[in-house]
Amino acid sequence: MSQLPKILSTEDLSTSDARWVSLKKINWQDQEGKKRVWEAADRRTRGGSGIDAVAILALIRSKTRAFPISTVIIEQYRPPIGKFIVELPAGLIDDGETPEKAAIRELQEETGYEADRVLNSSAILASDPGMSTANMKLVVLDVPLDGDMVSPNQNLQDGEAIVRRTIEVKNLYHELKEYEKKDYVIDARLLHLAAGFDLAERLRTGDIAS
Repeated sequence: MSQLPKILSTEDLSTSDARWVSLKKINWQDQEGKKRVWEAADRRTRGGSGIDAVAILALIRSKTRAFPISTVIIEQYRPPIGKFIVELPAGLIDDGETPEKAAIRELQEETGYEADRVLNSSAILASDPGMSTANMKLVVLDVPLDGDMVSPNQNLQDGEAIVRRTIEVKNLYHELKEYEKKDYVIDARLLHLAAGFDLAERLRTGDIAS
């Protein structure tokens, strides 16, 4: 029987028992020569690429212009936050895999959509530089459809419960604001993209003086 996920308990985790992350004490010297200490979470799964993960912006378009250019976002429960999060499709990079191949694979697994080509692959980005050593790339993928919008089958792994949703790019920022009313938490990367799209459109139409 399906039920809502919930946190049962929390406890401190020793580094020796941690599989995915560990804590690191960083001794460093500031711009004035003063010695300081910083604490950071360190991801243990980084492969040979030197990059932990990818976030994916899929641009879904119709070859017959049956619908406006759209994208796909996902909803899933994130235990560290204790709530449902709305975010971009994303995932870790397998050892020996390029970020771009990881993005194509993760998009297909999480959403079912097959990318035709890579439109852009960002430089290495820091995910949360004040807290973690984690890094990532943002990969933009082209997803052409022959005609109308379709909802292909997802290929989720055991334990994954991911809800996908396709949204017109021009409406993305507005739709995320609606999520806030429903007690969802919005991933920062997704909101930053949506806010950028919205600002660019407002500048284009003269809603904000350039």
